[in-house]
Amino acid sequence: MKVGKIVNLLSGASYERLQGAIDTSNLRQKVIANNIANADTPNFKRSDVSFESMLEQEMDRNSSSLIGNRTDSRHFYIGPKSGSMVSPQVTTDETTVYNNNLNNVDMDKEMSQLAQNQLKYNALIQQLNHDIKMKRVVVEGR
Repeated sequence: MKVGKIVNLLSGASYERLQGAIDTSNLRQKVIANNIANADTPNFKRSDVSFESMLEQEMDRNSSSLIGNRTDSRHFYIGPKSGSMVSPQVTTDETTVYNNNLNNVDMDKEMSQLAQNQLKYNALIQQLNHDIKMKRVVVEGR
């Protein structure tokens, strides 16, 4: 099977959400690694990635609304615009101080979040691989 066919099979809202979650996990990995790398840097303030709660709010907002089917680009949107994706946001905690050097990185918390993020990432990749495998089975007729 050619890559182009697989890419076409991986379209739709569920794959967009899955891709968004994988991208967020990658971003979260970078942010946590930056926090760990700067654990001893004076005046450094840790950052965090917000995504899951924002995605949940967006999905709740979309599920309770009527959404019209646009058959022409000139048609008006009815309900929330389809394809509106939530983007992860990196926030910096400027309010707390954890160390004497005015740094707020708690190494135990960061390592815990790193492990949790790795588990989520692995689960997301397994889900993506399973979905691709199921699509291939359908296309190839096995």
